[in-house]
Amino acid sequence: MDLVQAAYRSYVEWLEGLGARLDLLEAKPDPAPLPELGALLHALAGVRKQVVRLEVLVTELDGALGGNFPGLEAFIPTFRGEVGHLDEISAGLAQGVRDLVAIRNAVEANQLAAAANRLGEVSNRIAALANTSNLRMLGVAYIALVLALVSVVVLIPNTAATILGVPAAAWVPGIWVDLILVVLAIVPMVVVFSRPWVWNTLRGLSSYEGRTAEGLSDLPEVPAQTVNSDASLLRQSR
Repeated sequence: MDLVQAAYRSYVEWLEGLGARLDLLEAKPDPAPLPELGALLHALAGVRKQVVRLEVLVTELDGALGGNFPGLEAFIPTFRGEVGHLDEISAGLAQGVRDLVAIRNAVEANQLAAAANRLGEVSNRIAALANTSNLRMLGVAYIALVLALVSVVVLIPNTAATILGVPAAAWVPGIWVDLILVVLAIVPMVVVFSRPWVWNTLRGLSSYEGRTAEGLSDLPEVPAQTVNSDASLLRQSR
């Protein structure tokens, strides 16, 4: 009986010390660090193992082993009450530590969710800037296309006039020169500007010009002397 009660008192003191550590962790305004919670759970597991051994001993004393100690059966209810008390204390402390772990996990999950939301906002902003940049570059491409079409229409008769204007082409009669130049001026114009997509492009020219102006205004001007300096390029791009 003395040995069982000594073990009971020792385990109670052990659990009280762990309970004091748990109270300190619960009193902190911020969630307890996981290493401290893990160490406390490890210590509680060690006490729990000893409590289970004491419980097994009391069960054996209530059985065949108790016959070796005459008169011990009168103390078995006391032993069971003490072991039950130890079991309740250890279970309560373990549940308290698990609650702190759950709180810690919830806080970190909220922080991760907040970080994910911020990353999502940045990603959306980058996507918006990329879309704006694509629209502006599309405007530049449309203007370049219009200039290319106009250049084609103008270049063909100009080239023909240059060829027919050289001294080697003096043998060509003037009427044929005029006819060739008129045909080469009209046919490319009809072929190019009779296409529906060309007219659609020309109708939206004003909006393309506006987007192009926006895109060019956002481009930083980098002096030639700073081209070799990456740092200055980064500063000016900001």
